[in-house]
Parts: sequence; structure tokens; C-alpha cells
Amino acid sequence: MFQLNPPAARRRRRKPLIAASGPARNVTDILLIILGSFITALTFNMFLLPNRIASGGVSGLSILGEDLFGLEPAYTQWGMNIPLFIAGVLLLGKKYGLRSLLGSIMLPLFVYVTKDWAVPTTNPLLASLYGGIGVGLGLGTVFRGRGSTGGLAILAQIIQKYTGFSLSLCVMLMDGTVITLAGFALSPERALYALIGLFVTGKVIDAVEMGLSYSKVAYIISSQKETITQAILQDLDRGLTELAGRGGYTNEERPVLMVVVGQNEVTRLKTLVRLVDPEAFVIISNTREVLGEGFKKES
Repeated sequence: MFQLNPPAARRRRRKPLIAASGPARNVTDILLIILGSFITALTFNMFLLPNRIASGGVSGLSILGEDLFGLEPAYTQWGMNIPLFIAGVLLLGKKYGLRSLLGSIMLPLFVYVTKDWAVPTTNPLLASLYGGIGVGLGLGTVFRGRGSTGGLAILAQIIQKYTGFSLSLCVMLMDGTVITLAGFALSPERALYALIGLFVTGKVIDAVEMGLSYSKVAYIISSQKETITQAILQDLDRGLTELAGRGGYTNEERPVLMVVVGQNEVTRLKTLVRLVDPEAFVIISNTREVLGEGFKKES
């Protein structure tokens, strides 16, 4: 038996303010890519470049290029983005390639435009922390716009497509390679600071892409499943699913109720279950992202 949603009469549908596709969404994506590129470039010039923290990607390689050969970072980034952009078009499609082209052009442009802005700190620890936050915020915003800032970010998304790894993990793998090179070219200490920035970047990308709040998934095993089902549907106004289960010791059929709730509904759920069946077996765990009615709509 599957009861995925409460009765329609108790849940009102809201029309989205922005369509999931079409001209409005395309404009939104472009603005997100531009905004994310600006945030990333500004963070690069204010925190990472002056403190020689090569926290990964083509931006990190451009720091090494300036330190070792005196190359302008913006020019290095433009030069390296060209072959990677071509690879993105071939492997990820023309539509994706256009979005990557925008990021590939705008990020080095903003790096060049903001290169003389004031540096707020020369403390490498603060630079790695705030640099990680800024880069994560910028890249996460670009990814929300279904684009890329070019460079190794394209390579990361290619790996994600063909391996199924999370995007943050792919970015961290690429950046980790650059940090290793920085450890040899600059100093091991700077590489350690870069690792701090890389860790923060991955966390912030996830937060931007999937939000800061966690939902909870609860599995309930009870002899009073019918009463608990009605209590969840009517009092909590949440849908649930009944899963087939069997006791490992008794070998008896033991249906399992699965329900997803928000953080603020966990206490109410536990109270409802306790009132119906104090002996019920309940497992509650975090779930990072939930798509569907009553939760986030996939864009």
C-alpha cells in the first residue's frame, strides 16, 4: 500500500513565481552565473591570490603561474579555459557549453577588473577560511544557474556525469591535485591552508545547492500501524509510505511506515507515535535533499 501524499483538499498547490523552464529561467540562470563568477573572482583577488593560497582549480594554477613565471592570473585562466571549454561542449552538450562559455569569460574578466581592490587581511588562516566561503558561495551560485566557471570545474562536472559522484566531491578531487602541486611549488604550509579553504568550499557549495536545512526521514514499526497512519495523515498532514518488512527473529511480517518531515515536525511526530503506541520502534535520520510535494520542487 502506498499513500504518497495527503488528500488534495488538505494541501494547496502554489504556482511557482518563476517557470522551471523557458525564457524567464534562462535569464535567471545567466544572472546567477554572472553573479557567481563575480563573487568567485572577488574572493580570489581579496583573499587567495595575495596570500598565495592555491585552493584548487584553474584559479589555483594561475596563482602558481604568477608565482613561478610572472604570468597575469586572468590571462592564465583564459588560456587554460579554452581546451577545457571545448571538452565541455563535446561531452556535455552545446547548451551546457554556452553556459560554460559565459562563466569561462566572465570569471577571468572579473579577476582582471578587481585585481587592484583592497586586500582585507594578510593572515593566511583568515584568508583560507573566508576564501573557502567566498569560492563556495560563488561556485554554488554558478552551479545553481546550471553553468560552470570553466576550467577544472568543467572537468569536475564531466566526472560527475559519468561516475555519479557528487559535484562537491568531484570539485574537491580536482582541487586536491592542484593543492598537491602547490605544496611543492610554494610551501607545505600554504598547501595546508589551501586544504582548509578546500574543505570549507565543499561545504558551502552543498549548502548553496541544497540549502542549509535538513529534512528527517522516519521509519516506524508498530502493531498499531493503521492508527499511526491516520494520525500522521490527519494530525501531522504528511504523506507516508508503507514498506514490506519481516522480523529477523520471528520471521513474521512487520510493515514499516516511512515518513519524511521537516526539522520542526520531528517532535510532533514522536509525540503522535508515542501516544498511539509507546512500544513502537522508531528510527529517525537526516536526509539532505527531498524533492516533491510539500518539499522542494526540482527546477
